[in-house]
Amino acid sequence: MIKVWQIIYNIFIIPALAVIIRIAAIFNRKIRTGITGRRRIFEDLILNRLTLDNTKKTIWFHSSSLGEFEQAKPIIEKLKNETPVNIVVSFFSPSGYENSKKYPFADLITYMPFDSNWRAERFIKVVKPDIAVFMRYDIWPNHIWAMGRKNIPVLLVDATMKKKSLRKLPLIKSFHKYVFREFNKILTISEQDSTGFKEFGYSPEKIEIVGDTRFDRVYNRSLAAKTTKIIDEKILLTKKVLIAGSTWEQDEDVLLPVFKKLAKFDEKVLLIIAPHEPTLLHLEKIENEFAGELEAIRLSLLNNYINQRIIIVDSIGVLSILYNHADAAFVGGSFKQNVHNVLEAAVYGVPVIFGPKIENSQEAKQLVETTGGMLVRGKKEMYRRLRSLFQDEDLRLRRGEKSFEYVHKNIGATEKIFSEIKKII
Repeated sequence: MIKVWQIIYNIFIIPALAVIIRIAAIFNRKIRTGITGRRRIFEDLILNRLTLDNTKKTIWFHSSSLGEFEQAKPIIEKLKNETPVNIVVSFFSPSGYENSKKYPFADLITYMPFDSNWRAERFIKVVKPDIAVFMRYDIWPNHIWAMGRKNIPVLLVDATMKKKSLRKLPLIKSFHKYVFREFNKILTISEQDSTGFKEFGYSPEKIEIVGDTRFDRVYNRSLAAKTTKIIDEKILLTKKVLIAGSTWEQDEDVLLPVFKKLAKFDEKVLLIIAPHEPTLLHLEKIENEFAGELEAIRLSLLNNYINQRIIIVDSIGVLSILYNHADAAFVGGSFKQNVHNVLEAAVYGVPVIFGPKIENSQEAKQLVETTGGMLVRGKKEMYRRLRSLFQDEDLRLRRGEKSFEYVHKNIGATEKIFSEIKKII
């Protein structure tokens, strides 16, 4: 049956995907960037592969995009610090590739070639991995099958399988059954995910529940962040700091009116807001929302701070450090489509507030269950939550402690995954 699926995949599915991608590229700049970036993929790979130390084992990590790569980083860094290995990193998404080209713990960074059979065979032949690690869910059948033919061990790490996953639909399930069986081991985040993979007939002894490396990642970053101060402590000394991270306009439509009302009753509250896309237009829109009522200042101009009530973050890459200054946090995306990373705030032991759109985040749901997280559905509910947190110090500290406990008890996946890789290499 596997031969039948390989024929169907390569004769029908791959050509159809190629056409769809080419058409989509006309309208989508990100897709065009990915196509352009792959034009010299094999020429660059051959040259860059020559720089690797052939006396060391080569471990290939594949991530779809930047988010999945964040989950790979704790594993990669532990491997580089404790074992003599070459690390090859590949991405499907241009955002992952472009934002990670200078990652210091990787010896070779590349795009993943499109999943045609000949490209997969050539990629494996050039890279020569001793083991491959696929992160979360981005698996490419021809690459997986090519490694199976060459007896190269493959792991699926931080693996998830939702109850209502489309992969469980009859025909799709049959196809994936013959992909998953090529993995030497599947390391899942939870018991639910483990059960999900067993439904595909995957051998139970090859499944292990290890947890989620995102917890290790945010915890390690928080330790480093505690020695990094982006904002002068004198500015924050007497303030009650609300940090709103990765906000979209839909989030701000709820949050900003609430903060205006909150500021009228409490002169000590300070909002630090980091929009998901800090474009000039977006920054000016936030400033205009407060015009004539409250004064705002951009983070880059903080040397001129004179007790403004709003600090607008006009740069990227600092949010995870800024959460260290929070007394409470709001995580954006939750009034738009999908909530962003709630762990980045929770790790600092602060109450975490978010809107209703959290279906993408088990962490947000679990934070609500532990009482460290609070789901709000609108302005009135958000105002009540924030007012109670900033008025009741004991309540705020109790909820913050629950957030930290939740993150801390889930640390340790990296060590388990590292042990599985060590068994192979």
